[in-house]
Amino acid sequence: MKYEIKEAEKFKFIETEGGEETLLLLHGLFGALSNFGGILEHFGAKYNVVIPILPIYELPLRKVSVKGYVEYIREFVEYKGYGKVHALGNSLGGHIGLLFTLQCPDKLKSLILTGSSGLFESAMGSSYPKRGNYEYIRQKTADTFYDPKMASKELVDEVFDIVNDRSKLIRILATAKSAIRHNLGEELHNIKVPTLLIWGKQDKVTPPFVGEKFHELIPNSELVFVDKCGHAPMMERPGEFNKHLEAFLQKVE
Repeated sequence: MKYEIKEAEKFKFIETEGGEETLLLLHGLFGALSNFGGILEHFGAKYNVVIPILPIYELPLRKVSVKGYVEYIREFVEYKGYGKVHALGNSLGGHIGLLFTLQCPDKLKSLILTGSSGLFESAMGSSYPKRGNYEYIRQKTADTFYDPKMASKELVDEVFDIVNDRSKLIRILATAKSAIRHNLGEELHNIKVPTLLIWGKQDKVTPPFVGEKFHELIPNSELVFVDKCGHAPMMERPGEFNKHLEAFLQKVE
């Protein structure tokens, strides 16, 4: 199902307007909108599923940081006039969700993290050696998944084009360095909203011990592992992911 990308003020976003409860999806550094296709299809008619498109390549370089994206999300939520939202973030999107929850707890009804950064950042890297090497980029993209076939040519081409565009690459590296600087281990005990952690058992980017550490440090959290699954469970195991997410949302509501 195709969803129109809407524009209002400085914001670009997808919005299903399917229900009163808002499910806010926060994508990662290489997070194509197709990453959330399974969630949009399953929840789009029951929830107001919203994907704000992070301005990674539009923000002035001085504002390119995890905190800059959190400010953008805060402004977006206020502009749209949402009540309390359920925020779901993958990878960098999880990091943004964590900071948003810490800064604006009154805006959150629940938090869902999958393969989130915020504790273990070395996997994000600070450089892209061999970035002109297509095979290298194909392998790095395949490492995101348990099943390397998930790294379609379309997805690899998208990542390859991004890392070979100097302006985009500078912003990707600035974001990655910002994430490394903003480790949240000392602050996670302040998160009080119900939190669901959905983790791929074979995640190579943020391995299972990272999910376990989040679970240990976030008081009101529950952790579920998805087998035969890498860094993006909502893409690789959408049926199982949606089952866990639906049960959690029903419990919170």
